[in-house]
Amino acid sequence: MADDQLSRTFSALADPTRRAILERLSEGEATVGEIAAPFDMTFAAVSKHLRVLEGAGLVSRGRDAQYRPARLEARPLAEASRWIGDYARFWEDSVGALDLYLHALQHLSPADPSASHDKENSDG
Repeated sequence: MADDQLSRTFSALADPTRRAILERLSEGEATVGEIAAPFDMTFAAVSKHLRVLEGAGLVSRGRDAQYRPARLEARPLAEASRWIGDYARFWEDSVGALDLYLHALQHLSPADPSASHDKENSDG
């Protein structure tokens, strides 16, 4: 696997548990026990996920004796968001082209039969 920041970020985000941990940390720092509470997993398993997130630069850990709260580090997420945003133009262009195509189809389709029937009734 590539060792660049973007690859580490997306690799860490690939796991739904790690995404849930980041969501929890977006509310504020938390200990392993606080993070583990909503999950059906051991503290060791949560710690392993935190190490992956730390390796990706998405989480940092405090160093206050036994109390080591984890906190979200958003910079790598911002870089990933910018990378994804570069493709927004592609999707906007694709949706715009689809809109033009559908608009052209509407003008090529035969008139609504009920509309011509209504016109005949109003003329006579």
